[in-house]
Amino acid sequence: MLKVVKKPKRVSFRLRDREIFPNTILSPMDGVTDAPFRRLCRVLSGNRMGLLVSEFVPTDGDAVFRLDGHKQLKFFPEERPFGVQIFGRFPDKMAEAARKIAVELHPDFVEVNAGCPAPKVAGKGSGSGLLRDLPRLQEILHEVRSALDSSCPEMPLTLKCRIGWDSESINVMETLKIAEGEGVEMLTVHGRTRLQGYNGLADWNWIGKVAAAAKIPVIGNGDVNSVATARKCIDDYGVAGVSIGRGAMHNPWLFGQIADAWEGLEPKEISATEALDVFPLYYKFKLEDGSTELGAMGRLKQLAARLCKGFVLDGADDATMQVRQSLLTAQTAEEFFERLEELRNGLAKELRYDPSRLVNLNGAKETEIREGDQFS
Repeated sequence: MLKVVKKPKRVSFRLRDREIFPNTILSPMDGVTDAPFRRLCRVLSGNRMGLLVSEFVPTDGDAVFRLDGHKQLKFFPEERPFGVQIFGRFPDKMAEAARKIAVELHPDFVEVNAGCPAPKVAGKGSGSGLLRDLPRLQEILHEVRSALDSSCPEMPLTLKCRIGWDSESINVMETLKIAEGEGVEMLTVHGRTRLQGYNGLADWNWIGKVAAAAKIPVIGNGDVNSVATARKCIDDYGVAGVSIGRGAMHNPWLFGQIADAWEGLEPKEISATEALDVFPLYYKFKLEDGSTELGAMGRLKQLAARLCKGFVLDGADDATMQVRQSLLTAQTAEEFFERLEELRNGLAKELRYDPSRLVNLNGAKETEIREGDQFS
């Protein structure tokens, strides 16, 4: 008998005329959320993902924006509803890229990135660099919306931003006002400043203020690593949904667990052995996408570095390190899977998989959720 669990106040939201259930988004992460990783999360969720978004697509570099020059644009029909996220600092180039993407690829929405903190992006005035130049952000949104209106008026425009450049210049309320005025139909707010990068914990109080003032759906992003935190964010801060980034690298089953809970079911618990079984599936998806063995191995290790932090062996603090080191030091795919099989038949039988215990998803050692640290 499946136990019925408490649902949050909201389990879905609307993006124009489409209902999105569950109210979750896989946050785009450069070098992570390509088609194979999105496919992995979708399969593990039982096809219950809410929205998927591409890795961000640059628009500044080309004299003329060409679709075939950006591998990030590849997606599959089963990924819908799917959006393409673009970034840049030139309104005319952003608008032309949005027009071509909408006309030729027909995603379900186009998103402007005003959140990436990487120096090579923000330092050149795009991504979160736009938060230091809100008139330019407004012009970009205006031109992109105009380009969509003239070519694909049915295409929603969304925006991803941070709460500000630094703690002395938090301007997310002004960003919201601009977004609504320029026809943006959904705003995702990452609760950190650009200066924070991914350090510290997201400020959900600011996200809540934006959600309370907004006329459009506001999606909260930052430190969502479990069903419980997703529920708390939605219930306590009034957001329409949550966007999950690094939490998905630690637990790619999280979207399905949230969907289970929102459907009134007990979220599926993943055993340590099941957690290890994700690696051959991910490897298969990478190879099917055209990756080399070396490239696929790099992604397996990237996932292992995060996912294995969720392993727990009562009374043995070094169990997680044993598993991680075993996989991360493999030199070939053959060696990786040999070690994986040894772990499955040995140590994994004694381990628990509990990624929700992780507080800081950026690699710090905190493994205990303390009320008041993450939320107030």
